[in-house]
Amino acid sequence: MADARPEASSAADARRGWDAESRDVAGAASRARAGAGADAGAGVGAAVAPVSGRKPSAHVGEAASAVRGDSACGSESAGSDRVASAYARGGAAGDRKPSARRGAVDPVKALMHRHRELCERAVDPLEIAAGLEAHGVTDRTATRFRHRDVFSLAEEMYARVPRAGDPAPQSEAPDTPGVRADWALLTLLPGALCAATVTGLRLTEGRPRLAVAVVGVFAISMGLRAAVRRGPLRAARAWHPTTSTRAWTCGLLAYALLGDGLLAAGIVGGPTGPPTGGSDSPWPIALASLLALTLAVVPAAWCAHLFAVRARRRLATSRGLEEFASSVRPLLLGVFGLFLCALGGLLAGSGAWLGEPPAYAAAGALGALLLLARLLTVHGFTHAPAVILAAAGTAEALALVSVFAGRLPGCSLLARPVENVAAAWGPGSVPALVCGGAALVLLIHATRTLTRASAHAAHGDTP
Repeated sequence: MADARPEASSAADARRGWDAESRDVAGAASRARAGAGADAGAGVGAAVAPVSGRKPSAHVGEAASAVRGDSACGSESAGSDRVASAYARGGAAGDRKPSARRGAVDPVKALMHRHRELCERAVDPLEIAAGLEAHGVTDRTATRFRHRDVFSLAEEMYARVPRAGDPAPQSEAPDTPGVRADWALLTLLPGALCAATVTGLRLTEGRPRLAVAVVGVFAISMGLRAAVRRGPLRAARAWHPTTSTRAWTCGLLAYALLGDGLLAAGIVGGPTGPPTGGSDSPWPIALASLLALTLAVVPAAWCAHLFAVRARRRLATSRGLEEFASSVRPLLLGVFGLFLCALGGLLAGSGAWLGEPPAYAAAGALGALLLLARLLTVHGFTHAPAVILAAAGTAEALALVSVFAGRLPGCSLLARPVENVAAAWGPGSVPALVCGGAALVLLIHATRTLTRASAHAAHGDTP
C-alpha cells in the first residue's frame, strides 16, 4: 500500500507534466493556425498524436519551436515538415514520412516537365543535352540544377524518364554513321556524267553538239540530285532546301560555266561586239571549272562524313558545351581546308586535261560557298545558306546587268565599278570576290552554329 502511493503520485505527476506540455503545444498550434493557416495545426496534431505513453518534453519543445519559427516566417508547409521531422528524429513517429514540400525542392523534375516531349522521344542522353542547349540551357545554368554541366543534367533526366524494358543508355559509344557503298558510288555520278558530256561536246559540232549539251545538262542535274539525296550530304526532310535556294545554286553554277566569258564580251563590245570564242560559241565556256566542281562532290561528301563522325565522338566524350565547341571548331576548319586542297587539285587536273587555264579563285570560292551551305543545311541551319546564296547570285547577276546597261547612252557610270575590277584582276575576279565574301560570312556563321551540340545529336548520314 505504501509502495502504491508513490507510484500513483509519480503517475499523477507525469500526467500533470504531460497536460502542461500538451497545453503548450496546443497554444503553439493555435498561434500557427492564426498566423499561417490550417496546415501548421494539422502538422502539430499529426506529430502529437502518436506519442502517447512516452515522455515528450524534448520532442514537443522542439516541435513547438519549429512551429513558432515557421509561423513567424509565414511558411505554412515548412512548419509541419519540421514538426514531423522532429518527431521522426525522436523515434515517436519513425514510421511516418515527412510531408512533401510545396516549393521547388526538385528543380530537375520541373525541368523535365517543361521538356517532357524531348525527354520521352530522346534515344540517348546526348539528344537531351543537345535539346537543352538549343533551348538556351548552358553549363552555368546547369549548376542551378545541382549539376556541373549540361551533359550530367541530361543523363539524370534521361535516367528518370520511365521506359519499360529499355536498355541502359550507352552515351559513351554513340552510333556514328558509317561508309556505305551506295552513297560512295553516287558521289561519283555527277563528275562521271560531266566528263562524258565534255567529251561529247569535244567530238561533235552543229546541232548534235547542241543536243549533247542539253542532254548533258539534264543528266548532270539528275546526278547531283541523286548524290545529295543519300549519304552525308543528305538533309532531313524538314530541312530540304527551298525551290529558290536550288534556283540560286543553279544560277551560280551557270555563271561559273558562262559568266566570265559573257562578262568579258560585254566589257569589250557589248551585245553587238565581236565573239571571242570562235564560230561555235559567242564567248568562252569554262568547262574545266564545271568539271572540277562536279568532281568535287566526292571530297565534299567524304569531308562531311568525316566531320559528322568526329563531331559525334567528341560529343560523347565532352563534359561541357564549351569544351565541345572548342574541340569541334578546329575540326570544322580542318575539314574545310581539306576540301579546298582537294578542289584545287581537281581544278588543276581538269584544266590540264581540257587545255584551259584553271580558275582557282572563282571556282574555288564557289566550291567553298556550296560546301558550307550544304553542311549548314544538313545539320538543320537552312536560313543563312538560303540568304547568302541568294545574295551571291543577285550580286553576280547585277554585275552582268550593269556591264550591259553601261552600253546604253548616258549610262556608262553603271558599268564603271565592274570594269575597273575586271581591268585590274580579270573577269574572274568578280565571282571570286562575290563568292569569296559570301563563303567567309558562312564560315563565320558555321563556326558558331556547327559547334553546338544540338547540331550533331540527331544527325546521321542514313539513307
